[in-house]
Amino acid sequence: MSEYFIGTDIVAVSRIEKIIQQYSDRFKKHVFTENEKNYCDLKPNPSIHYAGRFAAKEAIKKAIFSSKIINSIDFINIEIVSSNSGVPEAHVSHPDLNNIQVKISISHIEEYATAFALVSSS
Repeated sequence: MSEYFIGTDIVAVSRIEKIIQQYSDRFKKHVFTENEKNYCDLKPNPSIHYAGRFAAKEAIKKAIFSSKIINSIDFINIEIVSSNSGVPEAHVSHPDLNNIQVKISISHIEEYATAFALVSSS
């Protein structure tokens, strides 16, 4: 029988923009994969896309931690990619999380990015 866990997060785009301006390489290297950086940096407003992916990673962490399967995972071990249709997908790399599925939704406007994650484990 599957169990379901949820997480949500909201991020001010300006906060992520300031962090990127101040700690660009260090912040990006700690939080985002090369694929994520390439995707965001090609956008007209990279900060809004970084904020959306950051919110998604936070939402995923909250859902995973509420499952009590693990209590720690690095941001870099959660990758947010866009499918061919543009739908965001999450890839989680952790040896104790092989039996989970993650679904996410990301939204953003000029000032805020928000994300919702649903994690199921069997």
